[in-house]
Amino acid sequence: MEYVTLSNGVKAPVLGIGTFMISPEDTVNSVYSAIKLGYRLIDTANAYMNEESVGKAVKKAIDEGLVTREDLFISTKLWPTLYTNDAAVENTLKRLDMDYVDLLFIHQPAGNYMAGYRQLEKAYKEGKAKSLGISNFYEEKLDILLKESEIKPHVMQLEAHPYCTEKEVRDRVAEYGTVLMGWYPLGHGDPGLVKEEIFTNLADKYRKSNAQIVLRWATQMQFITIPGSKNPDHIRDNGDIFDFSLTDDEMAAIAKLDGTKKYYNATDDQVEKYAGMHLPFEG
Repeated sequence: MEYVTLSNGVKAPVLGIGTFMISPEDTVNSVYSAIKLGYRLIDTANAYMNEESVGKAVKKAIDEGLVTREDLFISTKLWPTLYTNDAAVENTLKRLDMDYVDLLFIHQPAGNYMAGYRQLEKAYKEGKAKSLGISNFYEEKLDILLKESEIKPHVMQLEAHPYCTEKEVRDRVAEYGTVLMGWYPLGHGDPGLVKEEIFTNLADKYRKSNAQIVLRWATQMQFITIPGSKNPDHIRDNGDIFDFSLTDDEMAAIAKLDGTKKYYNATDDQVEKYAGMHLPFEG
């Protein structure tokens, strides 16, 4: 495994297992399999409704002596309807059955997002979150958060893949040392991306799959990368990317794909409406 050092000195694995759109039952098996296969970063969220399952898988792995809690890097996200709930962080930790998380995000630039970020800053000072993040922030709302926050985000989670590297946003946060964590690393399963000729050619050269080439590109970009899967074979293959490196010329050739497309293009109104939906455990 390779690591990236955040601006506060915390080391994060560059590859982890994502749990978006994975059922609670499947999440236990997926996360446990990932840990057995050497993954050390697990990403979840209030809205994924599987934090308890992540906690169960982690506890099982610890109880079996596969890892210690300190070996793992757990990230989760507060949902906008909980930004003003003073118990949101504590309840998140209870669902995970953990004393702290390694990375705590606010999930969407919606609602009272500054109140949500204040909760993160408080959790950081109390040792309940080892690093802080923001997810899906752009333009004016990003500017407001950066201006008003006391502790600048250590990580920013955005859609990121060879078609979309978010260079403008990365440049905006560069002065704070904010690292990008990319979701949809394989283009949300778009065969058009994964089967691009350049990835096919590189797969032949390195005797890897096209998907492995894309994931290796992401980690060499220093993007924390979180492909999700409930298939143990896919989880194993996604993690088998550290025995080769793409050359500078190959990275430059892949860079020519940047700007092709994004897969998630919600308007501000759509984000606000979606983020205003209450989660079942809120009552």
